[in-house]
Amino acid sequence: MRTVRPTRRRTPADRPRRPVPSRLPPRDVLRLGAVGLRARRARVVLSALGIAIGIATMVAVVGLSHSSKADLMARLDRLGTNLLTAETGKDRDGNVVKLPKSAVAMVERIGPVQHASATGYVDVRIRRSDAVPEERTAAVSAQAARTDLLSALGAEVARGVWLDRAGERLPVTVLGAIAAERLGVAAPGEKIMMGDRYVVVVGVLRPVELVPQLDRVALVGFPAAERYFGFDGHPSMIFERSPDHTVEEVRAVLARSISPGSEGYIKVSRPSDALAAKAATDKGLTTLMLGLGAVALLVGGVGVANTMVISVLERRQEIGLRRALGATRSAIRTQFLMESLLLSALGGASGALLGTAATYGFALAQDWRPVVPPWSLAAGFSATLLIGVLAGLYPAVRASRLHPTVALNAA
Repeated sequence: MRTVRPTRRRTPADRPRRPVPSRLPPRDVLRLGAVGLRARRARVVLSALGIAIGIATMVAVVGLSHSSKADLMARLDRLGTNLLTAETGKDRDGNVVKLPKSAVAMVERIGPVQHASATGYVDVRIRRSDAVPEERTAAVSAQAARTDLLSALGAEVARGVWLDRAGERLPVTVLGAIAAERLGVAAPGEKIMMGDRYVVVVGVLRPVELVPQLDRVALVGFPAAERYFGFDGHPSMIFERSPDHTVEEVRAVLARSISPGSEGYIKVSRPSDALAAKAATDKGLTTLMLGLGAVALLVGGVGVANTMVISVLERRQEIGLRRALGATRSAIRTQFLMESLLLSALGGASGALLGTAATYGFALAQDWRPVVPPWSLAAGFSATLLIGVLAGLYPAVRASRLHPTVALNAA
């Protein structure tokens, strides 16, 4: 009689185990990606160059914008933002409204006012000498000035001296920086022709940044202008300084204090606003340059994608061999994404260094304090990593979908 052996139920342990694909640690993935780049160095350099140009442009534009703004803020702090000017305008008939001779004294009565001074237009032609025809004036005009003008403006004399109580009554003049250059006056003591009279140059001013129009004039004292050049004594522009927190209050009453009843024809301005407006206009140029940098970065990303696609086509046999040895699709994708990230990171790091160097070089050449915001470097490098992921995604997926047999048979 045949013995029937009882059948044993199969357990999960008896089932054949499927091989578990191995996973590369991050360190090996990084090394594998670097090996892929080292094999094509010339192509890698050219592809990274596009990324580097884009990042360098963006970092340099942001850095130079911040450096220029920092320099402007330093200049405003040095020059002060509490200077107000009031000048004559025209009435409805087009006639010039003259400021009263007592305008400075009336401004000084405003409580917060610390300094007040004035200049007046003098209708006289200026030449280097009597050998120069009268119509050739070198684009230099004449103005009468009070002796306290420099203290009100915070201006300085570059060479020579300023007008004092004696000098304001004599036929002497102080030239603005540009006026001295146009007239060819190298040092105090030289003479120039003002109308039909020679006057002695006793000083040359440094550039007056808050009131640049004074750089192009020859200044004489009020008494001398009235005595020698037919000046009527009416000021054409008033300069006033008051504490920062009172500027707007003084501004509201300045025109009415100077000429009650005719305040509508007097123009009151704040010279520092022009410098601040200049900074605002620079933002448009900065935005444009950032746009150009973004375009260059996009072109660099296309170059990276092109490099990675060609790399996949050239390395099909390598991909097939790795797949045949057990590499998963995920491993192949990770390898090519890592190569793309490394390529973009190389371009981003190079671009950040180039942009920083360009910022420092240009800023120092302009006597600015170099400023490179850390966020611009971080944003630029982050943008390169994003470009690397986007540029390498399609080639990585394409590489992972290659069948091992087809890839190994590729010529």
